[in-house]
Amino acid sequence: MSSTSEHATPGFLVWRLSTKWRVAVDRAVAPLGLTHAQYSLVASLYGMHRAGQRPSQRQLADHTGLEPLYVSKLARALEAAGVVDRTRDPADPRAIRLSLTEDGREIAQRAIGVVQGLLEQLLEPLGGLGGERTKAFSRELATLLDVSLDVSLDAPIDSTSDSPIDASLDTHLDTHLDSHPDEE
Repeated sequence: MSSTSEHATPGFLVWRLSTKWRVAVDRAVAPLGLTHAQYSLVASLYGMHRAGQRPSQRQLADHTGLEPLYVSKLARALEAAGVVDRTRDPADPRAIRLSLTEDGREIAQRAIGVVQGLLEQLLEPLGGLGGERTKAFSRELATLLDVSLDVSLDAPIDSTSDSPIDASLDTHLDTHLDSHPDEE
């Protein structure tokens, strides 16, 4: 464990890991003309298509955890690139249904293969994608993702305390300010 991680809060570690993995996926799918966010849409559409679904932009936003407006922007860019088809839902003219084009399906398959290889590499310390530690890690992450964002923020804030959290935050701020983004 690095010295940065030794006293880190779980939130800081999740943030660092998600940032590191997002950068890794961005780099991995860039040769296919995709960003990480676009990959999330394309791979999700591919999986949903295989399950017989043609989701609306809203359904895709719910599935990916991205904001609906951002999904709309990404879908328009992917449509312009010939990867996604966007059509009005005849049952609800406000809804836009999404599907992959033939080129989009090919790009999705290639991108999914690239990202699966990357994940195998990133998860190697936990035994790879099929490792027991990876499965346990995934269950723990799913548990955290199931927590509602409607948590109470009514707890009093005492700005004069010297809690371990304050010390940890100071450490992270010092570390963050002294580091360079490319040092990951």
